[in-house]
Amino acid sequence: MGSSLTQVSPEPCSAWPASAPSGFSPEPLPGATANRGLVVKVGDTVQRPLAPCWPATHALLAHLSGVGFDGAPRVLAASPSTEILTYMHGQAAVPPLAGDVLTDTALVSVADLLRRYHRAVVSFDPTGHRWPRPIPATFRTGLVSHNDVHPANLIFRDGVATALIDFDLAGPGSVIWDLAAAARHWSPLCDERDIADSRQGQALTRFRLLLDAYGLPPAQRHEVAGAILANHDWCCAIITDAASAGHPGFVDYWGRVAGTMTRARRWCEAHHHDLLAAAG
Repeated sequence: MGSSLTQVSPEPCSAWPASAPSGFSPEPLPGATANRGLVVKVGDTVQRPLAPCWPATHALLAHLSGVGFDGAPRVLAASPSTEILTYMHGQAAVPPLAGDVLTDTALVSVADLLRRYHRAVVSFDPTGHRWPRPIPATFRTGLVSHNDVHPANLIFRDGVATALIDFDLAGPGSVIWDLAAAARHWSPLCDERDIADSRQGQALTRFRLLLDAYGLPPAQRHEVAGAILANHDWCCAIITDAASAGHPGFVDYWGRVAGTMTRARRWCEAHHHDLLAAAG
């Protein structure tokens, strides 16, 4: 880290980083969409383009470090275009998903990690910061949720989720919102034809297991079920808006997932009452 790595002025929250970091020999890391090909590992650090609302994201990560939460990277330095974070050892759950991240034990560990994160972040004050795309007001409580609990944003060791990465979409939200996202991705809540692994036919059972493992009170469990469609639509809008703007990573990604996500929404809508019942 040279002297050029210093605190810098905020950039517009709406702008995705456009150029790759330079000046080192990178080891590309898989899984990125917004920053496709621009996230690299160098030793025990990760160098990546600054998050769109990086001052808020850096404040959040500093808070998590300060309260002793070890399940998120720490910010080491930043330049006008790049941030350097600690590398979270383990494997990101990028396709094809390894068998040990598909187990019930892995799902319970996802709930445990989210609960630890929420306990750590509850004392963080989000006021005074600009945040990325807001989640629907109905699901905002003031707690800063991760908002993107996609498998690629979780790090696993020996089949156990140990860290969250990519806080670019973090912002004022709720426990409910994060659990809705986790349920969609990890149950998973989608058309059976799009599940080609051991989780096929287990969506409702795994949805209940996720809520059980988190320890959510009964009333809030039903709120998670009620947030599923809104969470799907919010995530879908992020992808389609970026694709419509010509972002190549999102154009390619939407081309791969458009059919799957369309069928997933129909499945969630058709099984709304089943989800409420499974929530208990």
